[in-house]
Formats: sequence, structure tokens, C-alpha cells
Amino acid sequence: MHGSGEAQVVLSNGELLSLISIAIVNLGWSHKELEVAEIDLPNDDYYQIALTWFDQQDDLDTSSDTVMQALTSCFCKHNDFGLFIENLSALHRRRVKYKRILSSQQMPTMDQIGPRALLEYGGCDVTLLANWMVWKKWIYDIDNRSAQETGYLFEPVLASCLGGAPVGSRNSPVKRLDSNGRQTSSGRQIDCLVPDNNRTYELKLRVTIAASGQGRFGEELSFAKESEVAGFIPVLLVLDPTPSHRLTELSERYLACGGAFYHGEEAWQHMEDEAGEVISIFIEKYIKPPIQGIEEVEVTFPSSINLSWSDKTIEISDGSSTYVINRI
Repeated sequence: MHGSGEAQVVLSNGELLSLISIAIVNLGWSHKELEVAEIDLPNDDYYQIALTWFDQQDDLDTSSDTVMQALTSCFCKHNDFGLFIENLSALHRRRVKYKRILSSQQMPTMDQIGPRALLEYGGCDVTLLANWMVWKKWIYDIDNRSAQETGYLFEPVLASCLGGAPVGSRNSPVKRLDSNGRQTSSGRQIDCLVPDNNRTYELKLRVTIAASGQGRFGEELSFAKESEVAGFIPVLLVLDPTPSHRLTELSERYLACGGAFYHGEEAWQHMEDEAGEVISIFIEKYIKPPIQGIEEVEVTFPSSINLSWSDKTIEISDGSSTYVINRI
């Protein structure tokens, strides 16, 4: 279960059993040996299964005892299955929730955005301007919700795969340093703290030349030293292989503070090494494909995209494919 009120997402017994069955297939285990009922999956790849298919699993007559027996069998097979299914369930719940957001996010009204016409009025036909303003605000709102949901999902999942967890600034053992290099009472947020090996991780998708302002970059540079002073080994892990001057400067700081740096394929390999045999498969099946898949698309200038809104759907198309969002 996640959220509350209208935003609450609760996995039914049928949905959870379906996720367990997908996990068993992905891990190369045998349903028969585990004595777990095998569900007829439309695809072995989770991302190729429509979320509407999972909705249909609500109708399965599946008891809680059946789900508990399946979980128990899988836990007995390998204790790390607990983290595997926890992360898979978290991913699925966030995807279900975001689908609802796309379906229900309201169209903005002119009361909200009308004054913004002052900036562009006269530049084009007034009807076109009004529609452009509505689309612009709706996409902005949706993107904000997307960033929020991703933030709740991405770093905690990566941190769990590394054997740790994120830590907020309030409870952080890593403190800011004053001008004399002494610890203050102000804590630093940690992307992933792994107490077992005394590491603090900074997790990044990429570091580019224009990734952040100078002030923010100064914060990123100082984290390695603050971790070292606090008695931890700072580790910089960057998934995208793209080099940059900023990345070089940042990685050198981590190494100078007795830390480590993993970049591109080395970063993926490090995560899998730390994760172990079961959770490394989760990384390969659920984290790596969407990130690398989207990174491989080179967008120098965005191609032409058509947007249309009707009573029942929103359609996004580029001439060769269409993405349909059903509205409620």
C-alpha cells in the first residue's frame, strides 16, 4: 500500500502474486520446485506488460494464504528475494500512481494562467496562444509530479541495491564543515549510507559542464571532505558514461579524500557486485534497461510532436508512433 485518500495505491493479492511470478521467471527459478502457482504472463519483461493487465489480476480469486505461501517459498530459496520483491512492488506502485496522475491531472484554467498572455500576446493568433498556454501549464504540472514520484523511487531503490539507505540531513552523521574545517551541527543529506562497509555514496545519473550552478557544485565538492572527516569512505557513482570537466574535478576530489569513483559501465558493475546474485538481476532487469534505453536516444533538437486532447484521451504522436493516455 502507498499513499492515502484518492492517491492511495493498494496491490491486490492477484497483482502481488503476478509480480512474484514475474520475479521467479526473471530469476530463472522453477515455479514447480517452489510449489508456487505459475501465472500465464503476457511477457517475461515487466516493462512490456501493460499496466491494464495487472488491473485484471484484481479479479483473481487469490487468498492471502496463497500469497504468503509463495513469499515464504521464495524467501527460503534466497533471503534476498525479500528486497527483490519489495523494490519491484515499489516500482509497480509508483508506475500505477503516475498512470492515475496522467489520467486525472486537470486542465489549467485561464484564471490560473491568463496574465501570462502579456508576455506573448500579439506574437501569434490569439486562439493558438491560448491553447499553447494551456498545454504549457499542463505539461509543467505533469513534469513536476513526475520528478516528485521519481525522487521517491529512484535513489531509495538504488541505495537498497547497494545495501544501504538514503539519510536525510536531520539525522545525518555527516556534518557540514566551518571555515576552519571543523564539524558543525548541520547535517548533510546522504544519497546512500552503507554502515556495513562505512561508505557514503553520491548517486548521479550524469555530471555535465552545465549540470549546476557554481554554488551547487561547491556543495557537491565539499561532500567528499565532510564524509572523510566524519569517518566515512566517500564514493561517487555516476551511471552515464559521458565525460566532462566538472566530472573530472568532482571525481578527483573524492579520490583525494580517500574515496572511490565509478563511472559508466564500471558504476553498473559496482552496483551489481555489491548487490549480490539476486539483486544484481533486479538491476539488470528493472533499472538498467530504461535508463540506458533512453540515454541511447540522441536528441539534439526535439523532433516534431503532435498533441491532441479529447474527452477521453490525450494523444502524443511523432508520425510513426502514438502514446495514448486514457482520461478519467
